[in-house]
Amino acid sequence: MSQASKRTTSRRELARHEQFEQISPEVGELDEAAFDEALASNPDEALGMLANLTAATDPKLRDLARSLAGRLMLDIAMRGRTRPRGVGKIVEKPYEPDAGDIDIDASLDALNELRAGIGVESTRLRVRGWARPGMALCLMVDRSGSMGGKPLATSAIAAAAVACRSPQDYSVLAFGKDIVVAKSQDVPKASEDVVNAVLALRGFGTTDVAGALQVASQQLARSRAGRRVAVLLSDCRATVEGDVVASAGALDEVVIIAPREDPDEATALAQSIGARLALVDGPSEIPDVLARVLE
Repeated sequence: MSQASKRTTSRRELARHEQFEQISPEVGELDEAAFDEALASNPDEALGMLANLTAATDPKLRDLARSLAGRLMLDIAMRGRTRPRGVGKIVEKPYEPDAGDIDIDASLDALNELRAGIGVESTRLRVRGWARPGMALCLMVDRSGSMGGKPLATSAIAAAAVACRSPQDYSVLAFGKDIVVAKSQDVPKASEDVVNAVLALRGFGTTDVAGALQVASQQLARSRAGRRVAVLLSDCRATVEGDVVASAGALDEVVIIAPREDPDEATALAQSIGARLALVDGPSEIPDVLARVLE
């Protein structure tokens, strides 16, 4: 791991946040009531500060912040609309090749007509087969350049929101020059651990958008879901050579979420690959924005 990703933040640096002294009046302290007040008055600023607290030089404050962040960001994510999920189950459905075994009882009239030489529409035959789970998600968060504060909180809440919407079938990638798999598609991992893995990231290096899309395709290929969506959280300014459009073409569906203050590259990419695009001002918007673009 790069030295940039291991960087800690001193109390002097954290004091740049307006309400830091109220939230951490002494070394090793984190006043959750004071943080709740800050969250109510300016949620994006408070979430950005919390993201920075998870890298505090003070180990006790750092641990308290990570514990709070894991719980809080999942709570914020769950306040948005979530899509119910379940494991696959055996269901009866109209005949399709390789869709399952013929259901003799449900297809009896049609089978009798076939035996009598009467033409029968294939849709009158019924099969029993597995219904695929509804949706698989792969989130790609951009960790290139400077990453901390609000951008880092936005990435962490996006990871929490994806975990809440598709808890059994999702992956999270962090990309800069290299692509880090914070959560694999088919490997269970506690949601709080995924959120904290994202919060542990710090910005570093160049931006390999094409590589991130390629790894997302590999992750989603492990899913049996009927709908597989790649969610790209980035300004989409690629600085590593690669065919971004071709890499996106290997995916069934791409959604781009970009910062409102810097949308040009993301807008151009969305138009070129036919992706849905949403713009956000800060981390508190992520749950509702993600719900909207996935409808």
